[in-house]
Amino acid sequence: MLRKIIFISLVLISSQAWAVLDIEITGGVVGEQPIAIVPFSWEIPEGVAKTDVSRVLSADLRRTGRFSQIPEKNFLEHPHHGGEVNFEKWRELGVENLVVGRVRPGRNGTYLVQFQLFDIFRHSKISDGGPSDPEYKIKQVIGYSLPTTKKDLRRTAHYMSDLIYEALTGQKGVFRTRIAYVTAKGTINDRKYALKVADMDGYNPATILSSNQPVMSPSWSPDARRLAYVSFENKKAQIFIQDVDTGKRYLVADQRGINNAPSWSPDGKKLALTLSRDGNLEIYTLDISSKRLRRVTRNTAIDTEANWSPDGQSIVFTSDRSGRPQVYRIRVAGGRAERLTFQGKENARPGYSPDGKKIALVHKNQEGYHIAMLDIEAGIIKVLTNGSLDESPSFAPNGSMILFAASNRGRGVLSVVSVDNNATQSLVLQQGDVREPAWAPYRK
Repeated sequence: MLRKIIFISLVLISSQAWAVLDIEITGGVVGEQPIAIVPFSWEIPEGVAKTDVSRVLSADLRRTGRFSQIPEKNFLEHPHHGGEVNFEKWRELGVENLVVGRVRPGRNGTYLVQFQLFDIFRHSKISDGGPSDPEYKIKQVIGYSLPTTKKDLRRTAHYMSDLIYEALTGQKGVFRTRIAYVTAKGTINDRKYALKVADMDGYNPATILSSNQPVMSPSWSPDARRLAYVSFENKKAQIFIQDVDTGKRYLVADQRGINNAPSWSPDGKKLALTLSRDGNLEIYTLDISSKRLRRVTRNTAIDTEANWSPDGQSIVFTSDRSGRPQVYRIRVAGGRAERLTFQGKENARPGYSPDGKKIALVHKNQEGYHIAMLDIEAGIIKVLTNGSLDESPSFAPNGSMILFAASNRGRGVLSVVSVDNNATQSLVLQQGDVREPAWAPYRK
């Protein structure tokens, strides 16, 4: 069965007519904390294209699954700074957190984005007075005045999302991180493939590599500056490393047979990869500087899809040594592999959470292939999605969400699921499909 899965993964990218990614947020999620984000006032002179900052904030926070947003049609007022807020009106709506703001002209053609975040219930009880009491109005959770430019306004909005998310959850936000994915377009006889990088919400896509041959398995370096990936441009599977900013790249694995599934070590000095150089698919580590290979697994079964633990001491991987694909763990130094998954028919494509306590994986049961999460200590698998063909899970760098590929009405899409409450949103294409997503770490 695992041999069939590997074969499919190698040819799938060349068997579908994929199109360039054009992502929009669709579908709702069930949130937890009620929050209202008032549309920001746009005080920039006419003739300048407007960037809806509040809409970017709303999409970012909704995607996490931790917030339920009050519809604008229910608003009793539309304030743009704290001095205009009547807190009693927002308490009547059951709003716990309120965001207000405005975009104003800055110096020398720049912009100034000002916003405030209020905790309505806590702040409404600070004094015995009403909304006219000065002490009642000046209390806030956070408030910033951020200089920016027209070009960087969307990124500034993501920064605001990070600030708000961290203030309300105590966890670092991920809204300025990036994702990588693979697309293809054209007919069967004339197909173009591309490795792309975009903001985590799919905006500002940039092509890292274009090729007439399949590209697959992108993997981010720990500093989020390089990508390792598999390319068939020379009519065989080879592994390259490429600098995302400069485009400079070099070949790192060109062994006889299959070179597949690269994964970076936490220190960025090595790759774990799957090679068939000795006749069977096994896990190896490659020292990037010296090009020295070291074999990790030794088994007659197929071992593949390796992923490093955050401490760099062990590797999880997929193997069919028990008859069907399951997830195993082995020390980087080698030794006996330990089976980690026992629930469901199959488990594959493992990836550690940033804290090393959980593993995202593809879990097969009677209904199909789903994204799931294994609690390593408890040994319990929690199924997060309900699609029939979900694949390629990748943790957000703060561990709060998982990016994955899914099928939607016969098309490949990217989706994000919250690990807390299974809230899912799709990042949908206007046409075609997209595959092989990878969420970048925080950039260093």
